[in-house]
Amino acid sequence: MASLHLYSSPAALLLLLVCPLWQLAQALPLTGRVSDQCVSQAQALLHNITGTLSKKELFSGMDCSKQSLELHEETQTAWACWPKGPTCSGTIKSEFNKERCLTNIAEDLQHYLRFLSAQPDPEGWLHATLLPSTRQLLQNCFAWDSEEVEEEKVAVNHPSSYAERLKLCKVLRGFQVRSITINRAVKYMNAGADAQPSS
Repeated sequence: MASLHLYSSPAALLLLLVCPLWQLAQALPLTGRVSDQCVSQAQALLHNITGTLSKKELFSGMDCSKQSLELHEETQTAWACWPKGPTCSGTIKSEFNKERCLTNIAEDLQHYLRFLSAQPDPEGWLHATLLPSTRQLLQNCFAWDSEEVEEEKVAVNHPSSYAERLKLCKVLRGFQVRSITINRAVKYMNAGADAQPSS
């Protein structure tokens, strides 16, 4: 019972939220570099996802902020992109495989691109912001060829059903969480070259 009370206390919740940020700040820098442009585009993607989630018209008939989220579970992005260094539990993750991290991020972005391109979009919000920013991040930072992912074509002008709006809400909430992980990983990889001696 005491442990349940601990996890529900504000101090414990604050620790859970701060620990990943603290770990990122304490992590050792990598060799190699992800460009500043990739950092900006990853931030823009997160901004666009958050903005889309705030559009009440897109999620009429529900409070999207109170819905559960659906994460893409076929990748290991959270684990693969965990920076090396001390973790919240005090253990050391000594190995960071940049290639594996980038591969998992690219697979996530391709998954969300396929999903979003298949959604009804009568107002054009997805096609105006999320789809372009997801494509742009893939093309500029992951050497992605647009022919590698076959986007589903739908009649974007037809109105979405409640079930489709609910699914979009849950998936976008998951994409927002995954995008936070992507942003942290991209910033971590971007910071890596700054610590390297110039030759």
